[in-house]
Amino acid sequence: MSIKKRLPAVLVVLCMLAGVFYVGKSGMTIEAEEDLYPIFNQKETIYFWYSDESLTDFINSAAVSFGESRDVRVIPVLTSDSEYLEAINEASLHGEHIPDAYIISNDSLEKAYLAGLASKIQGSDKLCTTEHFPQTALSAVTYKDKLVAYPFYYQTSAFLYNKTYLEAWTAEQLAAQAEGSGEDAEELEDMPDADEGNESGEDDEFIGEIPLEVTPEQLAAGIPANMDELLAFADNYEAPENVEAVLKWAVSDIFYNYYFVGNYMIVGGESGDDDNNINIYNDETKKCLEVYQNLNQFFYIESDTVTPESVIQDFLDGKIVFTVATTDVLKKLEEAQADGTFPYEYGICMIPQPSTELKGRSLSVTSCVAVNGYSEHKELANAFAAYLTGSCYETLYERTGKTSANLAANQDNENLMAFMDEYKNSSSLPKMMETSNFWIQLEILFSRVWEGGDIDSLLFGLSNQIMSQIHVE
Repeated sequence: MSIKKRLPAVLVVLCMLAGVFYVGKSGMTIEAEEDLYPIFNQKETIYFWYSDESLTDFINSAAVSFGESRDVRVIPVLTSDSEYLEAINEASLHGEHIPDAYIISNDSLEKAYLAGLASKIQGSDKLCTTEHFPQTALSAVTYKDKLVAYPFYYQTSAFLYNKTYLEAWTAEQLAAQAEGSGEDAEELEDMPDADEGNESGEDDEFIGEIPLEVTPEQLAAGIPANMDELLAFADNYEAPENVEAVLKWAVSDIFYNYYFVGNYMIVGGESGDDDNNINIYNDETKKCLEVYQNLNQFFYIESDTVTPESVIQDFLDGKIVFTVATTDVLKKLEEAQADGTFPYEYGICMIPQPSTELKGRSLSVTSCVAVNGYSEHKELANAFAAYLTGSCYETLYERTGKTSANLAANQDNENLMAFMDEYKNSSSLPKMMETSNFWIQLEILFSRVWEGGDIDSLLFGLSNQIMSQIHVE
């Protein structure tokens, strides 16, 4: 370029700089960089929306590291969760900056996809496979045989128990068995060495002078495998003075109850999107509800006063041996142990089966990352979504308390792995818009069944209502 051609260009730049200086000094809000000085800013930019404030630091960090590695910009946007999808739609159609990708619950994917707000993901053959995610997660982000989002994190329920209580009880049972069989001290010495990993021996149970340590296998064997075994445990358990209940859970919340019917009540199939695959009223579901109803005769729980929060507080206070809890309980337990308000050990395992013949299946919700169909930067949006869900999982739980759906995450955390086992076996919320009220109606059914309502008529009524909503003439 000649000197004569350079001078006008330099003058233009100087004028732009003077304008920016004036705007800054006048106190006016300076808009996004790309609007004020496009000559300097050639970086490709995407906007990433989310509604959970606890994710802010994590997403900001991921946005920075991804942007530096790709020489692009990711701008996180925290948005209210009220009318969240509607806000994304409005911004996509009329906003200045289209949300290129965003976090959404799997049950909203049909609505998002049909509105053009979610598109078939790119590169799914590399990341979204059973090598990286359980089939539950992949089914959760599948709509009409297409992967329309990336699995991010999940919530499900599992069985939480007071390990301190259970170890003490198991040790007492082993001691009683040993005394009953006439074993002498020499024979008892052949049992697992109690001194390993416990030099003080303060928490050991003793038979004479020989400390008896409960092995992980013996402890696991003492955890009820089904509700019949749980009832037998409760009937024989000699509880410490402060224990008020062997089992207590939030019987008014469907997230904690669905397990009883989840294996037999079908709403939309594995991907929750098939309106021809509905099976609510069947013999197995009725039998499972009978098991649930009968538990009220042994573990009387007032459904209108017990909440998930009150149950967890009772567990923290040492008043409960077993309960059903969701993934967010772990952070509360860790914090309570750290500040000394929970002086016990605890464990997580699969929820006991309804019976020896009937199987249970928990409910799960998968939060995922969708790429907006209106985005003009789909390739970059897909790349960031894949980075967020496929590369950043190692710090997700530590920084947010969210449990990653990635199979490689949290391998060294036994309790999180127990939740993952439950997640693998869980049933996802269905995506069909016609069934959006199903969970409210099912919660009402559980409440009435718990209080002694007629199972057959209640289940038949629910089935008819949902079928009429789906197959409207």
